[in-house]
Formats: sequence, structure tokens, C-alpha cells
Amino acid sequence: MLKTTESFAETTKIGFQNDCLSDVLRSMRISGSLLFRDEYAAPWAISIPNADRLRALLRVSAGVRVVAFHFVERGHIEITLHDGTEAVIEAGEIAVCFGGASHRISQGPHPHVLPVDALLTGDGNVFRPGERNRTRSTSLMCGVFLLHDTHLNPLFAALPPLLHASVSHPSGFHNLSGVAGLMAHEMSERSVGSGYVIERLLELLCAEAVRSHIETIKTQEAGWFRGLQDPTVSRAIAMIHARPGESWSVRRLADGVAMSPSRLAARFAAALGESPMAYVAKWRMNVAGRLLDGTQRGISEIAADVGYESVAAFNRAFKRHVGVPPASWRARQRS
Repeated sequence: MLKTTESFAETTKIGFQNDCLSDVLRSMRISGSLLFRDEYAAPWAISIPNADRLRALLRVSAGVRVVAFHFVERGHIEITLHDGTEAVIEAGEIAVCFGGASHRISQGPHPHVLPVDALLTGDGNVFRPGERNRTRSTSLMCGVFLLHDTHLNPLFAALPPLLHASVSHPSGFHNLSGVAGLMAHEMSERSVGSGYVIERLLELLCAEAVRSHIETIKTQEAGWFRGLQDPTVSRAIAMIHARPGESWSVRRLADGVAMSPSRLAARFAAALGESPMAYVAKWRMNVAGRLLDGTQRGISEIAADVGYESVAAFNRAFKRHVGVPPASWRARQRS
């Protein structure tokens, strides 16, 4: 039986603490890539394709979610999503397109929109400023975060389509400004080992952007972030994440948080918008998907790992949540 999800971490953990956010961030195995860092003199416009087309353009495997981000170092940009959503991103701010929609980044009206693939294939930045207008130009760092196993991931499901965060001021909860500053320094210096350091900083940049969002949102509606803010519910979630293969029931979870089963069930549903056992089932399927994709374990072993004594019951549950049986999921991920 799988006792913990720690085994999915790919990096050494010092002083590990199994809190919910760390567990779910770790489960996505975040990495990233910088696409370009340059200056642009208004008016200019660059189009970014949706997540699927961007994944194909960058030749990323099918099981990975490609999330575009734009960090404004100087000046400002206007970002317009495919559905018409607009935002202005000022200097010291970052926009992360978790929704995966195609979008345009620009400054001022411009009749010509340059596709991002033109920049990536070496056509060059036709909007680069000259000496006379450089001080009024925008300095921009753009890249992608690569997220694994986002299906049935409660954090990814709770994130907004367009996350807009300020990196100007660190807080007690996150240090987004420090990570962004280190990235800018490594990009400028290009010293020995910078490539490796930048890859690690991209992982941190994504995590800090998420933590900044959690710190600033006013959570009123039911959802995962509201669950994290409730001390009792977050303890129950942490128990589920730590031991997904446990024979969980509402009573066992209630005993773990010193509350009656009826009160926990009501409080859990009010915070997350679903019952404790529905959350258990979804998290088990997320863990099972990672085991199917990342290990050679047999389906019967994986079924037992996530709390199913019957392979047939596991197959039915997996297909109900994911849409295909476990064997088909594994074949599709590996193809």
C-alpha cells in the first residue's frame, strides 16, 4: 500500500514538511524554458498560440502542460486572451497563462502582429528600439512552465486562466521578487552553470507566482484555496495526500481532526464544494496516473497502492474520472 507521495519528488528534500501545497506542487514536477528576453519599442505586438500548439511548436511530449508566462522588467505590456480578457502588466509584474488560451502581448496599436514562432526560428526582433527611443521601450522576459500530471490536480484546477502577480515586494509568504531578480542576473551574466541555475529558478518562479496568488486572493467561493485556509479541512486534505492508499472513510478522517463525521463532512463540502470521499477518489486517480506514467508497476499493484482491493473496481473508478481505462492511459502517455 502506498503510504506517502514523497516518492514522486525528483529533487532532494531537506527538512521536508508534508503540507498540502508543497505536495501538490511537487506532484506536477515543474520545469521550464526561457523563450526570449528582449526590448520592444511601441507600437509592437506578438501572438502566442494556445497550449496545445505551443507544446507542438516546442516539441514537448503530449502528457505535459505548457504554460506561457511574461515578466515585465521595464515599461508595460497589454495582454489580450482569445476570449477578449485584457490586462495591463506593469514593470515588476508577471502574467502566467494557466488557462492555456492563445493570446497577444503588445504595446500600442500595431497593424502587424508577429507570431512567436517567427522569433523562435531566428527571424529576429523587428521591434527592437534604437538608441534614441530605448529609454521609452519595454524590457520583457518570456518563457514557459512545463507542468506534468495536471489532470485531477486540485491546485491546477483552482488556478485562474490568467494569473497576474507583482514581483516588486517580497512578503513573509513568498519571495517572488528575489527569484525574478536572480533570474535576471543569471540571464545578464551568463556565467558558468547559468543554464542549470536558470532551469531551477524557473521552477521556483512558478511556485512563487502561485504562492503570491494564494496570499493575495480573497477566497469566498468554495474551492481548493478556501480549503487550505480552513485549518481543519487542510489537515484532512494533508492526511489524504500523505496516505492515499489508506482505507479512508469520513469517520476516519474526522477522528484524525478531532471532529464529528457529520460536522467534518459539512465543513469539507462548504470549503471545497465536494465531499471528503469525492476528494479522496480524485486524489487517488491523480496518484494512480502518475504511477502509470512514471513506473513499471503492474495495474494490480497500482490499484492496491491507491486503496483498491479489486482491480475491476479500480478500472471502473479510473475510467469514470479520466475517461479511459488505466492500460489505455499508460499507453497514451508513453506514446
